[in-house]
Amino acid sequence: MVAAEAGVTRSTVSRALNGEPDVSAATIEHVRQVAARMGYVPNRAAKSLASARSMAIALVIPEPGQLALADPHLISIMAGVSRRIEQSDYLLNLMVSGGTGSAGADAALGSKLQRYLSSGVVDGVLIASQHTRDEWLLHLHDTLPVVFGGRPSAQTDPPNYFIDVDNRGAAAAAVQHLVSLGRRRIATITGPADMSAASDRLEGWRDALGSAGLPADLEIPGDFTAASGTGGVSRLLSSAPDVDAIFAANDVMGAAAVAALLDAGRRVPEDVAVVGFDDSSAALTARVPLTTVNQPSERMGELMADTLLRILAGENVPVSTVVESRLVRRASA
Repeated sequence: MVAAEAGVTRSTVSRALNGEPDVSAATIEHVRQVAARMGYVPNRAAKSLASARSMAIALVIPEPGQLALADPHLISIMAGVSRRIEQSDYLLNLMVSGGTGSAGADAALGSKLQRYLSSGVVDGVLIASQHTRDEWLLHLHDTLPVVFGGRPSAQTDPPNYFIDVDNRGAAAAAVQHLVSLGRRRIATITGPADMSAASDRLEGWRDALGSAGLPADLEIPGDFTAASGTGGVSRLLSSAPDVDAIFAANDVMGAAAVAALLDAGRRVPEDVAVVGFDDSSAALTARVPLTTVNQPSERMGELMADTLLRILAGENVPVSTVVESRLVRRASA
């Protein structure tokens, strides 16, 4: 018995292994050393029954699998979440699904996920992406604790917790950099219109051009995929051959835009400068290394998980946490 070996009561062992605040740090360390030496592993099922907790957390990415598992930003979010959860007593469940292209199918899938997540199988939920089509996610916090990665698409009462960067301000700074280089026909390839990050970055592009007295008339819709970066450049060169700069709302589109420009005979950055957003692996592997806005995606994932763990521990945490971003200059602009 760990209690006998450590010279404490069984209840002290339980509280020490759970890290409860009424046990001294020295006792916690002593009990954990004894438990490790004896090869003791707490019974998770018994602990869950006793505490009415599942000791599991869900990371929900409501995107098609091929997008979620290929997007560098989302992959970094996953890595950060996983690293922080590994430091706790909780297990992490990854749930990737959504964006079927059918409103009816998406609604049915959302209803199924909502029932599952609200059934007690997890103690809290982390949401790494959210579209307006997934309105049910906004109200999941009525049932259990929820933390969003990125500002939710609508306000609720009470509000949802979230971790984000200042997307609008960061996008404006990126476009101001293009203006400072003397660029005057500055286009944007946007993210999905039903995502707050994409709409905020679009507003930042408009802000910067308005402040510079330049027209905001080269707006090309995109969806954060390489295909929309390639297609966006094709549309731009056809409709606005005088374009001399592009702000892409993420690095995946930015890297694809660089490749499409080079393939069309345009030099980057001499003819067309390009700036992306994320500072992901896509920026580093672009055919011309991409100037981009750094948002610390792994750190944001860690903060999402840490915030949820603190909520589950009964701590008071801020509703919103805005992480600093910065412009990283490389060869493309």
